[in-house]
Amino acid sequence: MSDAPLSGIRVVEFAHMIMGPSVGAIFAALGAEVIHVEPIGGDRTRTLLGSGAGYFPTFNRGKQSICLDLKSTDGNAVARKLIDSADVLVENYRPGAMDRLGLDYESLSATNPRLIYCSAKGFLKGPYEQRTALDEVAQMMGGLAYMTGPPGRPLRAGSSVVDITGGMFGVIAVQAALEERHRTGRGQKVQTALFETTVYLIAQHMAQMAVTGQAAAPMPARISAWAVYDVFETKDDPVFIGVVTDSLWEKFCALFGLEGLWADVTLRANNVRVQARDRIMPVIRDVVQKYTRDEIITKLEGSGLPFAPIARPEDMFDDPHLEASGGLEPVELNGGGETRLPLIPIEMNGRRLGVSRIIPDAGQHTSSILASLGYDERSIAALVRSGAVE
Repeated sequence: MSDAPLSGIRVVEFAHMIMGPSVGAIFAALGAEVIHVEPIGGDRTRTLLGSGAGYFPTFNRGKQSICLDLKSTDGNAVARKLIDSADVLVENYRPGAMDRLGLDYESLSATNPRLIYCSAKGFLKGPYEQRTALDEVAQMMGGLAYMTGPPGRPLRAGSSVVDITGGMFGVIAVQAALEERHRTGRGQKVQTALFETTVYLIAQHMAQMAVTGQAAAPMPARISAWAVYDVFETKDDPVFIGVVTDSLWEKFCALFGLEGLWADVTLRANNVRVQARDRIMPVIRDVVQKYTRDEIITKLEGSGLPFAPIARPEDMFDDPHLEASGGLEPVELNGGGETRLPLIPIEMNGRRLGVSRIIPDAGQHTSSILASLGYDERSIAALVRSGAVE
């Protein structure tokens, strides 16, 4: 859309899996032209099974696709010409891979000094920087898996949170570099990394250690900041309820007829309730179990008390809030079929930002991109015959 926030910005993406493509996915949603550079035969992420089956459609819709053999002279030359036309380059190849291809920042900025080069890696500069990292590796190394699982059983989070958050930090860095380019006229290299993203995510637990002198316990065994902040069993399905202020404690006791707990004036201060958790929680659990989940939701709706049914990912397809707010957009899957996937979770000027419903086929835009770079039909045909492009 010509009125999209980043309309007119061209992003060239040398990326696969999640972290790098998530950077491009956000830029595409913000209106940038994003060109996904794939190897001959297509991005291998397209054919992943199991938990990887959703990677490509989630993070590559709304992009253009060109297939290049970057190790061939002609394919590499096309890549350089494409990069010369770009505002932003995004890459998440293994450390040194782009350098070996001659596609390092120093070489590319010599011919495109306005280029902003976003490198999404496992680690920033330091002893670990040559290691290969994945989301799960970073969660284990950075303390997030320890905090997620019960004591002695580190557990990765149930989504690729580090990949996606690391990608978001990449977008933030590029946006800052674009603003700086407005003043200086020059681009720069920015870098985001999985390990450092993980450490940032667990910073609150590091600070807790500094403040209290005691190491943070894993979340399933933690002492919460609030006494009532837990999952409760009902007659049928569980529900989460939180009581996070003293005024909400009064409201909670009134809603559920907890006159005995409210009569204990010592419990009207949060920190006392936390210390008395072993005494008050059995009483509350016994009361909540007398209701169904829907009855609990009806009782808490509009109360100001935090609550949530325990949903599964597939439940989001029919979530009434997402339905009413247009939070899901239709997407045509490669190979046929249609689904709906989430928009990026922001509003601008009162509207949600979507992208094209189309997930590109591998190399779908190769010819049109080459033509935009000045290649004529004969040159394009020759590149195809040589195997430099597909």
